[in-house]
Amino acid sequence: MASSKNKTSPTGASVEAFINALPEQKKQDSNCLINMIREVTGHEPYMWGPTIIGFGNYHYKYESGREGDAPLAGFSPRKAALSLYFEPEFPGRDELLAKLGKHKAAVACVYVNKLADIDLGILKKMTIASVKHTKKKYPGKKK
Repeated sequence: MASSKNKTSPTGASVEAFINALPEQKKQDSNCLINMIREVTGHEPYMWGPTIIGFGNYHYKYESGREGDAPLAGFSPRKAALSLYFEPEFPGRDELLAKLGKHKAAVACVYVNKLADIDLGILKKMTIASVKHTKKKYPGKKK
């Protein structure tokens, strides 16, 4: 049965205020990610729930009937690590992860302590591939 509403959705909160409240290293890493993801997606950042910075938007609908909206790309500067969100099945994912640097990976998330631990060129390639795959997989209207 389809869920009626996602727990996390876009808010009108200020990305700048959220970033400015972070510790210095997270602030620097977040600004770097914002610049890179803005370049890749062509979208400005916005808050998605209280802690996720998203770029763009797409509508998904699973075979189960569950549907909703999600950002094309996004991240969250959490206390323990930067959580980077990707389409879980984009082509070349495993090969790129092997070259990324120090990280932990889950289905749709990659966790890094700080950007200095990873290859930013590989991260950019991952973001491009993930966004491209998401747009192909969910070709509906994008914001």
